[in-house]
Amino acid sequence: MKKIRQGDSNRLTREYFDSLFLEMRHIDGREPDTSFTLYGEKFDTPIMTAALSHLEDICEDAMAEIAKGAVKAGAVNWAGMGDEEELQRITRTGAKTIKIIKPYEDNNKILDKIGQAKACGALAVGMDVDYAFGPAGERADVSGHAMAPKSVEEIREFASASSLPFIIKGVLSERDAYKALCAGAGGIVVSHHHGIMDYAVPPLKVLPAILKVVSGQIPVFVDCGISSGMDAFKALALGASAVCVGHAIMTPLKEQGADGVCAVIKGMNDELKGIMAKTGCYDLSHMDKTVVHKI
Repeated sequence: MKKIRQGDSNRLTREYFDSLFLEMRHIDGREPDTSFTLYGEKFDTPIMTAALSHLEDICEDAMAEIAKGAVKAGAVNWAGMGDEEELQRITRTGAKTIKIIKPYEDNNKILDKIGQAKACGALAVGMDVDYAFGPAGERADVSGHAMAPKSVEEIREFASASSLPFIIKGVLSERDAYKALCAGAGGIVVSHHHGIMDYAVPPLKVLPAILKVVSGQIPVFVDCGISSGMDAFKALALGASAVCVGHAIMTPLKEQGADGVCAVIKGMNDELKGIMAKTGCYDLSHMDKTVVHKI
């Protein structure tokens, strides 16, 4: 039997999702529309791929396959750690891609990767700031690359280095949300990086407070634990601009490549539409947090 870790942030996040219940609202209902616009581009669904990386064992050119699936589903594509050649293959698929960069100790490396993302035609670029430290509080080493925490001033430099929106991933507090705004962030991702720290607050629990800080100035995305259209609806109803899906696409990616990724996103979006129709939330600008109840 698998041992249950009390502080497992992924388990706690799942439990929080499952503690949220929904009202039904049918009178004056409308057929739902899930299209939305992000950074000047229109998409069919707010369900996006996550910023994945190191998927060589899943299938050949896995990141490009994910991108192809996103294009077929009319979704935003995200890409994590990888070289410029891989990013070129991803963006050549036509996928509108957000490139997330690790917090390398060498800031020049970060600036180079920002430049690469712009040259490849990325939709936006950003950084997962929660990857700076290892489990013992030491500066992290990721695939042989030294990481380091970044200050507001450094993030402001990165955000100013390109005309692309600069997104901060790994925000899980009002304090970091405020600092991201001060640094000129063009978006934030509420995430604990799939359990990078035990007892991390579930993203949906802290989301309302973060949204108050942001006050509509930039998009707020939710990552971690989104595995269904129901999960996506709960995040969107509480105010998220869009959500990221990672683990749910892994098996379909391995078995069917781009078609599997597309099928997952479209299936989740259909479920999302069904829930929107039954709660009176007929488009993404009319999501209503009052349909959600914490039990």
